[in-house]
Amino acid sequence: MTQHFEFLVEDQSMEVFLRGLLPRLLPSTVTFAIHAFQGKHHLLKKLAQRLQGYATWLPHNWRIVVIVDRDHDDCRELKNRLEQIAANAGIRTRSQSPTCWQLVNRIAIVELEAWYFGEWDAVRRAFPGVGKHVPRRRRFRNPDAIANAWEAFERILQRYGYFKGGLPKIQVAKEIGQHFDPTRCRSQSFICFHNALREALQKSKDCV
Repeated sequence: MTQHFEFLVEDQSMEVFLRGLLPRLLPSTVTFAIHAFQGKHHLLKKLAQRLQGYATWLPHNWRIVVIVDRDHDDCRELKNRLEQIAANAGIRTRSQSPTCWQLVNRIAIVELEAWYFGEWDAVRRAFPGVGKHVPRRRRFRNPDAIANAWEAFERILQRYGYFKGGLPKIQVAKEIGQHFDPTRCRSQSFICFHNALREALQKSKDCV
């Protein structure tokens, strides 16, 4: 039976980014669907109901991946909240069952744009006029430690002549997602996301 992933994401930016990335990250035999919510608050509000629905019929070869931005939340508290929602719905998380899980919660630290900083070659392939050495600057060396990553990313693109009227997040996510190399990204939060998918693919037979 074909393995399938359900991605629950907080907005359309992450959705279009993943649509560009996943066909190169997952085997062609694996199917996926991406469900975007109307922001992080909306996802957290609707997540319990959504997971309760999955719990009544979730096939053994399906995996659910929940992705939210940390923003200004405490990472541990946010992760615990997501884990509790899944537990209440009766769905096994990776934290509870590392070998045979149905759902994994992943947090983009701090925002999706931190993943862009972690794979700057993809940014430059999408926007060739952007400087090559931006990630070498002290404040950008650790992608997950960049405060206000969205604003920082916007300022850099504008400095190099792009989007003077404001950063179109969905368009940018689509462009970068098509060029993003998951093996090159230095963001630890992206690496955790990538590793969870690889683990699910490798251990898929354990939950049969």
